[in-house]
Amino acid sequence: MNIEKIINPLNLIYYEYDKKTKTLFYDTNYSNRFIELEFFKITYHLSKQRIKFKVLKDKSIEFTKQKFSLRDKFEKLLKYIDNKKQNIYLLNDAKVKFAKNIPLFEIKYIKQNINFSDYDALVFSSKNGVLATENIGKEWRKVPSYAISEQTAKLIKDFGGHLKYAGKQRHGDEFAYELLDELKGKRVLYLRAKEVVSNMLGILKDNGINCDDAVVYENHFKAQAEKKALPKNSKIIFSSPSTVRYFFKLYTWDESYKAISIGNTTAKYFPEGIKPIIAEKTSLQACVNKALELE
Repeated sequence: MNIEKIINPLNLIYYEYDKKTKTLFYDTNYSNRFIELEFFKITYHLSKQRIKFKVLKDKSIEFTKQKFSLRDKFEKLLKYIDNKKQNIYLLNDAKVKFAKNIPLFEIKYIKQNINFSDYDALVFSSKNGVLATENIGKEWRKVPSYAISEQTAKLIKDFGGHLKYAGKQRHGDEFAYELLDELKGKRVLYLRAKEVVSNMLGILKDNGINCDDAVVYENHFKAQAEKKALPKNSKIIFSSPSTVRYFFKLYTWDESYKAISIGNTTAKYFPEGIKPIIAEKTSLQACVNKALELE
């Protein structure tokens, strides 16, 4: 049974499917009515399709046999203990189960004077873009927003913004091509970082989209970042090209380490000789799940 094929038409934002555990889990960083609505949408759809599932205590949805033996529970407990022992590192301060943090950067917002009523659409290629725009004011919430991924889309909805579209490809250039039909004839504003690695703005303009851009944040290396001792066989998650750059300012790569990249663009920025494993989705949770799979 192909669960992904069954749930893909639902265009889920808050729930994410883990193929290894055959579980739909939601982002615990959010707790609002939208999660509940998505939960009911999923369970209704599965029931209508006559798909067997089990709702766990935390409202995760598991596609496994309905009866659990003591052996099953014991094996789950052993797996949990093993996961807790893993040396998995995020290079930011985001809290994700089974991962430790080494914050290497900080985000600084850039205040801009923007008349949002001049635009029919706002384009966001990161959660930081949403946070920085909210720092400017609340008028942006009225304008239809186009988000590069589910992660960015969740934050737009959390602030009460008008989410119009969440990208399927989750990568900058591919996202730009996804938007061409969506943005045709609209006045568009792309709210971005000072440094960007994709050619999203160029692609939109080259294809006749009337698109302005505004730099609303910048990424800074934490000069005072604490250099933690990384044990052998550590699994290190890189969530952007800048995290690759900042990591190698502080650390020397050990051949026992494993690198997990959040996407294809970030993977291109690794030093020669280091080949990262790419997560299946562009979320930190997906990266941690990928790290847990590795021996």
